[in-house]
Amino acid sequence: MTVKVAVLGLGSVGKGVLEMIARKDLDIIVTGVADSKSGLIDPSGLDIDAVLTAKKTGRCGDTSISANEVVSRADYDVLVEVTPTDAGSGEPAHSYMKMAIERGKHIVTSNKGPISLHLKELKDLANEKGVLVRYEATVGGAIPIMHTLGNGLAGNKFVALYGVLNGTCNYILTRMAAEGLTYDQALAEARELGYAEADPTYDVKGIDAAIKLVILANTIWNNGASLDRVDITGIDRLTNDALRLAEEKDCTIRLIAEAFPERGVLRVSPRIIRKDHPLVFEGTLNAITLETDMAGEITLIGKGAGSIETASAIIGDILFISSHVRCN
Repeated sequence: MTVKVAVLGLGSVGKGVLEMIARKDLDIIVTGVADSKSGLIDPSGLDIDAVLTAKKTGRCGDTSISANEVVSRADYDVLVEVTPTDAGSGEPAHSYMKMAIERGKHIVTSNKGPISLHLKELKDLANEKGVLVRYEATVGGAIPIMHTLGNGLAGNKFVALYGVLNGTCNYILTRMAAEGLTYDQALAEARELGYAEADPTYDVKGIDAAIKLVILANTIWNNGASLDRVDITGIDRLTNDALRLAEEKDCTIRLIAEAFPERGVLRVSPRIIRKDHPLVFEGTLNAITLETDMAGEITLIGKGAGSIETASAIIGDILFISSHVRCN
């Protein structure tokens, strides 16, 4: 069954989604796109290569067509919302999603802001309108954590979760331990390689990992978790002495996000763990361990970021919708 999508946001993720739709033989038609400056609408399907070529000039199309118009006027089954995250308000993505749901459209997003802040509201409205909100790409990049929670481990009781949810921090800690680099040296290297943003605050202070932890906690336990309830300590004050002390005990340090609901624990902090632990690995990977009553411990490891890796999660969600519900 062919599914029609509108894509909001043409940064690295949005462009990656369009590239993969164009490259693969998928029953997906893009009928609308918008970036921050322009938009395009065509009910018969846009020329994706032309859109991507136009984007190289700074805008994707017609400056008179806004993202708001694409959401409200375009003919689509699924709104793919991949605009930049605003962790404080979730806007304007939150409003775009609500508008699309009110029109009876499904949502697929990588946008952590509205999902961490307004998941229950969005799901309740979607249930009322008979549509789905899918957000696999908000946590763990290409790791199919949401599908595992909802399908692969259905029927299990989830006792706890913990994991490495930020690849930038993992890279910095890996380099500090392996080469004796200072925090500033490792951060500079991560920036040079494109693993860290020019302003890495969200990553190194643990905020990005905490937002993802909130999304996971609310998905699993529906417990009203919020960012202000997470105890957060980043890696920006970590010293080489601390890593050396860990090394003497055949351990290392990783930034671990963890949730133990029965103990009321929601925490992101650098933790000393043994080198043979499943959560100790090099580079920018992410990993999540789930403790369950039937399956025991399950650990998923994979690429936590990247335009094509994130596109994998988004396209997976689109195809899940097309195969499980009727699209127009």
